[in-house]
Amino acid sequence: MIRSTGRCLLSAPRAVSSTAHSLHASTMLSILLTALPVTWAAAAEVPAELVSSITAADLKAHLSLLASPALEGRESTERGGAVTEEYVAAEFGKYGLKPLGPEGSYFQAVPLLRYLADTDKTTIRVMTSPGKASREVTFHLKTDFSGNHPADMTVEAPVVFAGFGITAPEVGYDDYKGLDVKGKIVLIMEHEPQEADERSVWNGTGLTLHATPRMKILNAQNHGAVGILMANEPARTHPSTPERMATNAGLMERTYNRPRQALAISDQRIPVYTVFDGVVEEVLSGSGTSLRVLQDKINRTNKPASFAIGDARVKITAANRMIERVAARNVIGMIEGTDERLKADTIVFGAHSDHDGVHEGRLYPGADDDGSGTVGILELARAFTASDRKPKRSLLFAVWCSEEKGLLGAYHYVAHPLRPLASTVAMIQFDMIGRDETARNPKESERLKPFDTSREVHLVGAMHVPDLQRRFAEANRSIGLQLVTRYDEDTAENLYQRSDHFPFVLAGRPALWVFTGFHPDYHQTTDTVEKINFGKMEKIVRLTAAAGWQLANSADQPGFIAMPRAGSARP
Repeated sequence: MIRSTGRCLLSAPRAVSSTAHSLHASTMLSILLTALPVTWAAAAEVPAELVSSITAADLKAHLSLLASPALEGRESTERGGAVTEEYVAAEFGKYGLKPLGPEGSYFQAVPLLRYLADTDKTTIRVMTSPGKASREVTFHLKTDFSGNHPADMTVEAPVVFAGFGITAPEVGYDDYKGLDVKGKIVLIMEHEPQEADERSVWNGTGLTLHATPRMKILNAQNHGAVGILMANEPARTHPSTPERMATNAGLMERTYNRPRQALAISDQRIPVYTVFDGVVEEVLSGSGTSLRVLQDKINRTNKPASFAIGDARVKITAANRMIERVAARNVIGMIEGTDERLKADTIVFGAHSDHDGVHEGRLYPGADDDGSGTVGILELARAFTASDRKPKRSLLFAVWCSEEKGLLGAYHYVAHPLRPLASTVAMIQFDMIGRDETARNPKESERLKPFDTSREVHLVGAMHVPDLQRRFAEANRSIGLQLVTRYDEDTAENLYQRSDHFPFVLAGRPALWVFTGFHPDYHQTTDTVEKINFGKMEKIVRLTAAAGWQLANSADQPGFIAMPRAGSARP
């Protein structure tokens, strides 16, 4: 799973136009999930051998290789990543999956830019005139702001405050209404209004799609902005960017001392940086107001408070030490459906094979993230191909590249699908399915105290796809896991945007992320095979096989709800 670093995720493809009460509600929902009535048309009985052939031993055998030193941390574009792609393709061939790539291959090439920010030359200069005196202050990458941009460029322009940078007609809210930002740099806040209000029209204490950086970036571009300063909200329910980065040992060092990646063809053109408090204060120094006052006003009224910051200009200089063209590969195979009508539909099962590689001699094995998901896809594909009974709908098995660099492989697929994207009736993502959720810090320890995570499986995004949620609940009756949806009510992690299902979400496809939760070894050298709960993994893959079979053999299609609570307060 991609880390939340506070940077804006780059390279969207051209085709992709804790309160006690909430914990109590989530707990009750988790209990009720296993007792949901079956409201869909009855599906064909799940073949017993499809489920029983999935074993912990097979999962362990695959993962012991993928998380070994021989695979060098599986970083995309590096040797270990390439070997992993070859291994997955060989397994797909062994199972007899239908290749969809060129010349009968299982590969989809993903053209990338590999680049490394110059932390000395990347700057933000703020020019203001508070009172009668004018002044210029230069701020520096790492210490005053974070982010990256895969091109060398400089933009200088007046600054406009555009609230949260959101245009949401479904709730009657538009930060850009009546605001001229063409040729200007916008200062916007992360997340969205009223996110601490469980009765808010913005999905209560859960976030909407509008809270994600990618939506804000494309919206600003569409309104003509030439750059973005993204600020942490002063009154926030989540850690600030510096706080977030500090909780992950070595993250700051790895972020700026090793190359990043971006899609070579991208519709994100403007520089975007997450600015810390000092930059924001300087930009607003002559405005007579503060970001806290502006946020409070928006939260109180649920109405924009946008304005042109008359005396402020900003010069953004994005510089890189190196930029080069490289490529990685998605690995994709298919089982064609047997029904003349339904075989045109596609159910996508995905996971990402890449992790953090080797850095300064330290191996990041990524056993759980996302070695566990990758081997889950392998075992799922093998089980479906080995079964005597075949599904009516077509099943596509995908192992994505460069997820850790910004979901790049999945974004590329959605922009260049090997099956018509409109035919994708569901996408199910495995990302970190091998552990029990364990606290990474004292605050998380307190949050997790009410829960026994040993049987828990998170269905991230369930509120948007209640039909898929019901399918999993139905299949779980014979599996016995505990299906939970806590992260749909969480604003701190902004988890919904952080795995490969999300590009499908932005394209309006029903998508669900299967996830067993965080732990102290997340993105650390200690994410190793011996800590994996293979018995639990076996149940998760069996659960997905059963739910996938039912979905593949039902005439019904799951729906997708972009704004589950838009336009009305929560009951």
